[in-house]
Amino acid sequence: MSNICMAPNCSMKSKHSELPFFRFPSDTERCKQWVENCHHKDLEDKTPDELNRHYRLCAKHFEPSMICNANPYRTRLKDNATPTNFDLTSHINNPQSLQGKRTKELSEEDEEKKIKERKKDSVEQSKMNKDDLETIDIPNLTADQKEHREYLKSLFEVILVLGKQNIPLTRYTEEMEVGKCLTLSNFKALLDYRMNAGGDKALRKSFETSTLNGEYCTSTQQRQMMEVCESCIRDELLQEVRETRFFSLLTEDVVEISGDEEIVLEKLLTEVTKKWGLNMDYCRGQAHSSTGVHSSKIKAIANKVTEKYPTAIHTPKSTCALNVSLASGVALTGVQIVMSTFKKIEYFFNESPSLQLELESAISIFYQGNEEKANDLKEACRTNWIVRHDSFEVAVDVLESLLLCMDSVHDNEDLRWSDQVTHEALEIAEALADFEFVATLVVLKNTLSFTRAFGKNLQGSTMDVYFAANSLTAVLHSLNEVFDNIDVYHEFWFEEAVNLATVLEIPVKVPRMYLRMHRPEDGTEIQPESYFKEHLTVPVVSHVINELNSLFSENHLNALRCLTLVPAVMGQLKFNTSEENNVEMYRKDLPNADTLPAELHCWRVKWKQRGKVTLPSTVHETLQLADVKFFPNVLAFLRVLCNLPILSFEDIKVNDSRKRFQMYLENTPEKLRSKSLAFLNIHCNARHDLDCMVDTYIKIYPDNES
Repeated sequence: MSNICMAPNCSMKSKHSELPFFRFPSDTERCKQWVENCHHKDLEDKTPDELNRHYRLCAKHFEPSMICNANPYRTRLKDNATPTNFDLTSHINNPQSLQGKRTKELSEEDEEKKIKERKKDSVEQSKMNKDDLETIDIPNLTADQKEHREYLKSLFEVILVLGKQNIPLTRYTEEMEVGKCLTLSNFKALLDYRMNAGGDKALRKSFETSTLNGEYCTSTQQRQMMEVCESCIRDELLQEVRETRFFSLLTEDVVEISGDEEIVLEKLLTEVTKKWGLNMDYCRGQAHSSTGVHSSKIKAIANKVTEKYPTAIHTPKSTCALNVSLASGVALTGVQIVMSTFKKIEYFFNESPSLQLELESAISIFYQGNEEKANDLKEACRTNWIVRHDSFEVAVDVLESLLLCMDSVHDNEDLRWSDQVTHEALEIAEALADFEFVATLVVLKNTLSFTRAFGKNLQGSTMDVYFAANSLTAVLHSLNEVFDNIDVYHEFWFEEAVNLATVLEIPVKVPRMYLRMHRPEDGTEIQPESYFKEHLTVPVVSHVINELNSLFSENHLNALRCLTLVPAVMGQLKFNTSEENNVEMYRKDLPNADTLPAELHCWRVKWKQRGKVTLPSTVHETLQLADVKFFPNVLAFLRVLCNLPILSFEDIKVNDSRKRFQMYLENTPEKLRSKSLAFLNIHCNARHDLDCMVDTYIKIYPDNES
C-alpha cells in the first residue's frame, strides 16, 4: 500500500505524519466518486480493488464531520464519507507538490519511469519483514521510550500466544483460593521461558531493573492488555465488515438477558452502532439461539429490530437443525426437561468411548431380531444424534436401550466407572423414567415430523434451500390440519406414549409439581390424557405454527427465491426465472435499479449458452467468478444473499471460528472464562498489528509508561 497521499498538491506521508490515512473504498460507486473528486487522471484506470489495496488519502481532504473519532483505538470515516477538500489551482506549476504523483502534463518517458519506480517501491515495501519494520525510527521518542515499546511488544506477543491457544493467563487451582499455590501463572511462566530460553533482551532488561520482589506486569495490567488486544483485532475485523458493506447479527444462548425488551434492544443497537461503528441500515439478517424463558424475549427483540430495520430479516441459523431450534424455543417445563436431558446425554457419552460401547451393547440386546435397525441406531448414536433433524425419532427408538445403559452404568457391578460417571447416569435415568418426559418426547417427535424434511433441505444445497422456500405453504397446511383436528391426533399420540411407558414400566400420571400447585377439588381427579392435551400437545403444535410464520416472513421467502440468481439453480429451473418480482426490498442496494430487467435477461442468456459445462452451484462460487463484476445489480444481490444466516457458511474460516467458540464454552470452566481470551481464541487467524496495540495501550494508559 502506498504511504503517500494521492491528492494533488499534497505531500503527506503516513510514516512522517500524525494524520490518519484512509483507503479508497471497495464499493464501486463510492470509489468512483472519490476518484472524480481527486481530479487525478492517473487513478481513473484503476479498479476499485486496486485502489482499495494500494492508494490512500490523508484526513485533511475530508470535512471534520465526515471523520468519526468515537472509537479510541482507531480513527475512521463515516460510511458515506467523501473527500471534498482539494487544492487544484496550482499543482501544475508547483513541482514540490508533484512528488510521488503523475499528472497528464508528464511526458510518456517520465510517466514510464514513474511507473517503474512505483512498482519498485511497492515490491520493496511488500518484502519488508518484521525486523525491518522494527528498525524504523519513531520520531520524538527517547531511548527509554523505545525500549519500553519493545518490552510492551514482548508482553503483547505472550498474551496473543496464550489467547490464540486458549490458555488462561492465570492457572486456576484450589490452592489459589487459599493463597497456597507456589506455581507460576501461565503468563509469567511463558515470560520466563522467553527470557531464559528465547533470549528476549527487552524482557530481560525490564525484569533486571524492576524492584526486588515487584511484579513487572500486574494482573490489572494483564487485563488491560488483553482488552487492548481484543479491541485492536476487533477493529480490524469490523473494518473488513464495513468494507464489505452488508452484515448480519447472530447471537448464542450463553448469557442471561436483564431488563425489558426496549432496554436490551437499546444496548444491542448502541453496541453495534456507537461502539462498533456499523450502520444498521446495512444489516440484512439476524438469527438468535435461545432456550426456555429467554426465547420469548429474544423473539420480541428480533421483531423490534425488524420493525426498525425491515431488511434485517429474522431467520433460523444454518448451524442448528430447524427441529432442534423449534423445540428449544418452547417455554414448557416438559420440553425444557427433554432438551436439557439431551445435552446431558451428549456430554455423558463424550466422556469415554467405553460409554458409547455400553450403549451400543444395550441397543444390540433390544434389537436382537432386527439387525438392520440396530446398526442404523448405532450409527446414529456415533454421529451426535442429539442435534440431528430426526433427533426426536431417534430418541424414541433408542429410549429403551438408553435407559438400560444408564441403569447398568449406575449399578456399576464390575466397578468400571467413577463416582462422577455413575452419578450422572443416575440423573439421566431418573429423567428418562418419568412419564412427562416420555409424553413430551412422543409429542415432539410427531409434531416435528411435518418439518423434518423441510428443515433438512434448509441445511442442504442451495437448490434444496430454494425448493424449501417454496414448500413452506404445504408444511403449514399440514400443521394447521393437525391443529384443527387436535383431539384425534392427541388421542393417537397419547396412546403411543402410554404404550412406550408400559414397556419401560413407567407409571402414567400427571406431573407431581402440577398437582402440588393445582390441588383438585374433592371427589375430582385430573386425567393424564386431558392434562397432556391442554398443557403439552396444543401449546407445542401452536408454537411450531407461530414460529414458522415468524421465521419465514414474506420478505424472507422473497430473499430465498432470489437464489435463482445462482447459475445451477437457474439451470435446474430451465432458465425460466422471474427474479424481478422478489427483489423489491433490496432495490435500494442496487447500483442501477433501472437496468435490472435487462441485466437479469443477459445473466440468464449467459448461463443458458454454457451447454454442458458445470454451473456454479452456490452463492460463494458465483461471487468468485471473474466476470460477475460486469453484472453490478446481480453482484449486489449476491452480496446480500451470502449474508443471510439461514444459508450455510461456505468460508472455512467462519466455520472454524464458530467451532472454536463452541469448544471454548464446552471446555473452559466458568471461573476461567474471559471475554477477551475467548475473542482471541475464536479469531486466532485474524491479522494483528503489535505496533498498533502498543500505541493504543500507551494512549489509553499513559500512567503505565515507564
